[in-house]
Amino acid sequence: MTAHPESVLIVDFGSQVTQLIARRVREAGVYCEIVPFQSAEEGLKRLRPKAVILSGSPASVLDEKAPGVPKTLWDAGLPVLGICYGQQVMCSALGGHIEGGLDREFGRAFIEIERSSPLFDGIWAEGTRHQVWMSHGDRVTQIPEGFAVIATSPGAPFAAIADERRRLYAVQFHPEVVHTPDGGRLLANFVHRIAGLSGSWTMAAFREQAIADIRAKVGSGRVICGLSGGVDSAVAAVLIHEAIGDQLTCIFVDHGLLRQNEAEQVVELFRGSYNIPLVHVQAEDLFVDALTGESDPEVKRKTIGRLFIETFEAEAKKIGGADFLAQGTLYPDVIESVSFTGGPSVTIKSHHNVGGLPERMNMRLVEPLRELFKDEVRALGRELGLPEAFVGRHPFPGPGLAIRCPGGVTRDKLHILRQADAIYLDEIRKAGLYDAIWQAFAVLLPVQTVGVMGDGRTYEFVCALRAVTSVDGMTADFYHYDMDFLGRTATRIINEVRGINRVVYDITSKPPGTIEWE
Repeated sequence: MTAHPESVLIVDFGSQVTQLIARRVREAGVYCEIVPFQSAEEGLKRLRPKAVILSGSPASVLDEKAPGVPKTLWDAGLPVLGICYGQQVMCSALGGHIEGGLDREFGRAFIEIERSSPLFDGIWAEGTRHQVWMSHGDRVTQIPEGFAVIATSPGAPFAAIADERRRLYAVQFHPEVVHTPDGGRLLANFVHRIAGLSGSWTMAAFREQAIADIRAKVGSGRVICGLSGGVDSAVAAVLIHEAIGDQLTCIFVDHGLLRQNEAEQVVELFRGSYNIPLVHVQAEDLFVDALTGESDPEVKRKTIGRLFIETFEAEAKKIGGADFLAQGTLYPDVIESVSFTGGPSVTIKSHHNVGGLPERMNMRLVEPLRELFKDEVRALGRELGLPEAFVGRHPFPGPGLAIRCPGGVTRDKLHILRQADAIYLDEIRKAGLYDAIWQAFAVLLPVQTVGVMGDGRTYEFVCALRAVTSVDGMTADFYHYDMDFLGRTATRIINEVRGINRVVYDITSKPPGTIEWE
């Protein structure tokens, strides 16, 4: 990754919410990276950060092989903020004392501000009481020399501590989660007031740096990019094209599993608005013929993935190959591939994985978005001038409508589903709900029911509607529509789509369900 003049290193001890720390720091306009604790020393040398944040952890510092940080971190003279387990690591390393199982706190708690601190400037005044989120079993019982208590709670007498001279701060609560209402401002105070960082990391600055990096890496080489119609590959393609122009060729494989008019929108955007060289491969017959009658979800995915790679590879050869393959890899993928547990990288579904192509095609990767979170990619897309219809669209799965047709896939079922989905999304937009929903779509169930239309009996498919709210797709809750909206949408689908006579709404959260049905 590119070296940034002002950055924060986040040392991950395995917390489930470490990514949220990075999100909050970036929201403050400061670049940051997450590294597992085993790589902390390497991260210090490579990133040369201006400050360090230590995350929480499911571990205990009292364990024999408790995760820690190298002595070089404390010797570097950098501002450090320890969060929960990070506080305990700091105190343990610097001469404090930690004990386990004393007055554990989980969930909402309230802290008392004992004294003013740059960490609390403009947020919490001395003598006031504020809500935070606690999640700890162990706690600090003695702080190191040089530290002072700046906040307490009933279960954590050292809820926040500071050594102002050395710019070392630690909190037992989690400022990164939404349940600590002022937590984002507290983290902003740490990076701005304490570490002295300017907050100049913007999408405009990222765009400028990324273009320079792409030009330096690619030189006079040729790049191919597989377009899916989604926001990640679209933003990557436009950014790369801005850097190297016609050295980039995009390949859009239309597998016949896209939403209504989606293929036309992709082609129009890239040929009309951006004049990016684009190979549009009409492969609907190849994909749908191979999927017809197939009901096993995993076989569907593998079939689509195999055919996509074969088609992409054949088209790449037709244009004479390339030196580089562009991918829309995002920062969460990078984080997961270097998990604190040292485990294997997260499995990328085969239909999305063009990562297997470089070895076969002798290409190197260009991944200009690998430092960004999804919301940052959207912001970059707006910075690049992509239409909101692309930038703000809901996530769409690589296998497309094939996994929204449980049971066997047929052309007729795909046609019915496409119409129902378009009506559903149209009603969502008319109601002004599109941006409030993380993802919404229709599913055509492999179930037929008896209905009555006019004076006649029908025996047609059931359509399920799905809509969820989420931050990152890892957990989700169903969207709470009012019944008028659902009734209006169901009526339109049944009246306008031949083949559906019943509509239901999915009220399953994730977990226990997944967002998609297959």
